[in-house]
Amino acid sequence: MISDDELYRLAIFLGCAAMVLIVVYHYFEVNAQESRPVAVKEKGSSKAGPQTAPASTKPR
Repeated sequence: MISDDELYRLAIFLGCAAMVLIVVYHYFEVNAQESRPVAVKEKGSSKAGPQTAPASTKPR
């Protein structure tokens, strides 16, 4: 059977391994390049101001 010391070392090792994997994942996620470039809109090429839907005139 596993002793307390072995269980303690295993828990410390697995916790450290999990933290390293989390840091590596975030490093790759932050530095990943997008597969499709985002289209950049030119200034003034679209209507100014927010677009809103017209209010409904149906009676309830």
